[in-house]
Amino acid sequence: MDYNHKWVQIKESLKPKIHNFRESLFLLGRNKLTAAAMFILLAIILTALFAPYIIPYPEHIEDAVNMQEKFLEPSKEHLFGTDEMGRDIFSRTLYGSRVSLKTAIIAVALALIIGVPLGAIAGTIGGVLDEVIMRITDVFLSFPPLLLAIVFVSTMGPSLNNAIAAIALSWWPWYTRLVRGQAISLKERKFVQAAETIGTSRLKIIMRHIVPNTISPVIVQASMDMGGVILTVAALSFLGLGAQAPQPEWGLMINVSKNYFPDIWWYSVFPGLAIFITVLVFNLIGDGIREILDPKTRKK
Repeated sequence: MDYNHKWVQIKESLKPKIHNFRESLFLLGRNKLTAAAMFILLAIILTALFAPYIIPYPEHIEDAVNMQEKFLEPSKEHLFGTDEMGRDIFSRTLYGSRVSLKTAIIAVALALIIGVPLGAIAGTIGGVLDEVIMRITDVFLSFPPLLLAIVFVSTMGPSLNNAIAAIALSWWPWYTRLVRGQAISLKERKFVQAAETIGTSRLKIIMRHIVPNTISPVIVQASMDMGGVILTVAALSFLGLGAQAPQPEWGLMINVSKNYFPDIWWYSVFPGLAIFITVLVFNLIGDGIREILDPKTRKK
């Protein structure tokens, strides 16, 4: 009987969550642009996950050389043509989705790990600690993120891993400021004041009440930042500070292809389109998620 009672309780507690999930799916589906973006993103994610198994020329991911087939125009054998080493650009572009998505997810996750706790602490505790955190944040925010990332990766040395770390170090202040503003508002709410009244520690208040209630704006910001991070990674690779040959990264491919443009137009056009479509998809999804999570922007 106890088991059945617990199972009933679990089902009852899940009903509101299921209802909210269905409502979110309905709102996403109602927005045609967001629905299309979600479909394209799913295709990009599946491509990234299974890229080693679906690309037609997996050997071309590494530094393979086939000079007899260099600079072939797009054809049935090579949908996006070939590069200066005879490698299939279609295979390298598809595999590049794996590299770009991985770097974006890791960079945004690291920025969240740094920025969210600092913002929650600054907004909840306030005082001198708030001043110190926010003044450091202001110093970082006074520089464009790309410029700051260039400085960091130049100091650490050019590589994809260092580019990820540099982006995270230049991106965290945005989350700190966002979460701090939410925390200042939340700490005045009755449920937080009640927790303080019964002697709940500041750390528990931050972890149980402040951070969970800042998730919505953070999700919106992170979803839109994914596109920005992919663009930044491509920019760093284009400058020679990110991915290094023979990694099939979109920005690096465009960097190499600039020496052959416009005669070998396909070399730069297809990786560029991949960047454009991926960034656009994340921006559209970010707008759609904001519409769902913020009732003020929901369409009637």
